[in-house]
Amino acid sequence: MVTDHSFYMNLAVEEAWKYQGLTYPNPAVGCTLRGEHGEILAVEAHHKAGEPHAEVNALKSAYYKLTQNKEILQLFTSEQIHTFLLKNHNNIFKNCSLYSTLEPCSHVGKTPSCANLIAQLGIKNLYIGVEDSNETAANGNALLVQSGLHVRLHVSKEKCEDLLFPFQKFLKERFVFFKWAQRLNGTTDGGIISSEASRKNVHAMRNVCDLLVIGGNTVRCDRPTLDARLVNGKAPDILILSRQKEFDRSIPLFQVPNRKVIIESDFSLLKNYKNIMIEGSAKMYELSRDIVDYYLCYLAPAFGGEEGFKNIEDKFEILNAGKEAEDIILWMKRRI
Repeated sequence: MVTDHSFYMNLAVEEAWKYQGLTYPNPAVGCTLRGEHGEILAVEAHHKAGEPHAEVNALKSAYYKLTQNKEILQLFTSEQIHTFLLKNHNNIFKNCSLYSTLEPCSHVGKTPSCANLIAQLGIKNLYIGVEDSNETAANGNALLVQSGLHVRLHVSKEKCEDLLFPFQKFLKERFVFFKWAQRLNGTTDGGIISSEASRKNVHAMRNVCDLLVIGGNTVRCDRPTLDARLVNGKAPDILILSRQKEFDRSIPLFQVPNRKVIIESDFSLLKNYKNIMIEGSAKMYELSRDIVDYYLCYLAPAFGGEEGFKNIEDKFEILNAGKEAEDIILWMKRRI
């Protein structure tokens, strides 16, 4: 029987996209673990920097599925899970295949080495989407080949590269994404548009981004806070894009402690930041279109409002379409 390796890798890719924008300064990574008869044992992703990597989360889920040992479900740190699996695996993974969108890390940092763990568990086959461009974590593939695993590279390579692109950008310079919410009729005004779950997702992204860019007119009209209160997170620095420098300082965003609020008429400040989110609508879209890498749209199943994107002829490639409660979430890049 011929195995469709892209099927298993694409499951990992889809899972990882759920956490795109949430893992900074780490990449979004997904992992699928396949049993010897082709059964899916686990599909997991890396959730947050400092927490277990995708491979560890997948091995944890698969271990429980195969053994029903609830003890592993009480472990949450990478070191705890690594130690437990090395002591208790009893070769249950020896005929399994692991699919990771990114080469398993070889170094010991905030978490132990995934490559070392995989090698010691006796996994038979490893399928990789793309190699790790981060020199600190790279060379996991070489370690695994030396340990006797069959390693195949570039499975669903293009999809894995699209997933990894933000990480590669902020490693070298910076990653900029434009986020907006709209209804089915394309409007972006008229109060709250997206669901509470979607707003929590945005707040989680604010919690890890370095800088949030917003237009001066939006600040004056909406009087926003632009923090990460829905996830008890930190508030990013704010760049208000405005030619007029005078603002009512009682607007809530100015009252948030431990953040910088900078008012400038251009985007030159972006050179000082790595992970940058721009929030806005049509005007901000036009102003920022030459510096944005990816676009993130929350599409709410509703009509209403009056204003939105008009007289813009750009076309997009959808990188991923997911669902957060009621809303559709679209990660896209503009077709050049």
